[in-house]
Amino acid sequence: MDIRLPFDKDGGKIAGIIAVFAIFLGNVSTNMGWVGFLLTIGCLLFFRDPERVHPTKKSIVVSPADGIVLKISECKPPEELGIKEQRKKISIFMSVFNVHVNRTPISGIVEKIFYVPGRFFNVTLDKASDFNERQAIFMRTKDGTSIIFVQIAGLIARRIRSDISEGQELEIGERIGIIRFGSRVDVYLPMSSNITIEEGQITIGGETIIANLMDKNSKPDSKKETKN
Repeated sequence: MDIRLPFDKDGGKIAGIIAVFAIFLGNVSTNMGWVGFLLTIGCLLFFRDPERVHPTKKSIVVSPADGIVLKISECKPPEELGIKEQRKKISIFMSVFNVHVNRTPISGIVEKIFYVPGRFFNVTLDKASDFNERQAIFMRTKDGTSIIFVQIAGLIARRIRSDISEGQELEIGERIGIIRFGSRVDVYLPMSSNITIEEGQITIGGETIIANLMDKNSKPDSKKETKN
């Protein structure tokens, strides 16, 4: 039986190192030992990786991250992707208190992965999309629809770890990697997509439906879906 620990593999390693120091500190001072113990628990909480129940309805897009919808706009994707047409863009901000394991927003094939070194501006700023260190992932669904999502490092987040590769087939909600210590994920969708969330809404990675992909010949529904 495959048993999965409830936290990311990086968390296990870092927490193990902290725990060793906590034991050492505990031999020196009881209070310092307790501090080390609390830091170990805090590390595991930050790197927690709970299981999620993914929606299976066709043509839906789920949130790639836990967090809050920072902004919904229309703009061009990052220039490194070479896409000139406008897309609907959903920006999701992850604080240090959110789960930081990211998930794929839709089932499909990973066609391209672009890693771009950059700055570490506050991810709540618009310029973070263009200037911050980031990793852009270009996916295509079985019906040929292209989806782009970008992991963006921020002021505190300084490492993007990718667990996927080009040519890999992913299922909706599948784990793709992690960004450490607060960051942002942008999702670029076709203009025909029907956005089903609003700015300020809380999302759960792999579960919250953020959009429906519309048929190329149909018009987006003017009504947003509402939560019960």
